Amino acid sequence: MLLSVAIVIPAALFYGWNPEYVLPYFFDFEVKTTDLKSVFRAILGLYLSFSLLWILGIMKSNFWKVATLSNGVFMCGIALGRLLSLVLDGKSSDLFFYGFWGEAILAFFAFYQYKKYAKTI
Repeated sequence: MLLSVAIVIPAALFYGWNPEYVLPYFFDFEVKTTDLKSVFRAILGLYLSFSLLWILGIMKSNFWKVATLSNGVFMCGIALGRLLSLVLDGKSSDLFFYGFWGEAILAFFAFYQYKKYAKTI
């Protein structure tokens, strides 16, 4: 989960802090409307809130199960969304393509950890 936190918090800030300036630099679109800014700021909030849960799971054993399970579901959900996009839309930028593999691996690892240790904690 620590690796997920180290990746997701910067991603949250990347997507949501100044989306109108940051995202056009890296991707082929501009964030011009308040509604689109709101979507990216919502992603920021979602990512930061899950990161907080994962940090609690790292620090307090009574949160470990829910944090680990949520980490697996979070990463699996993003990976499946990227896979759906690959099938429906074609290959995206390399950043998203490599992101898919990282998210899939983190999801697998979270579910593996949950299955292996959930009964002992």
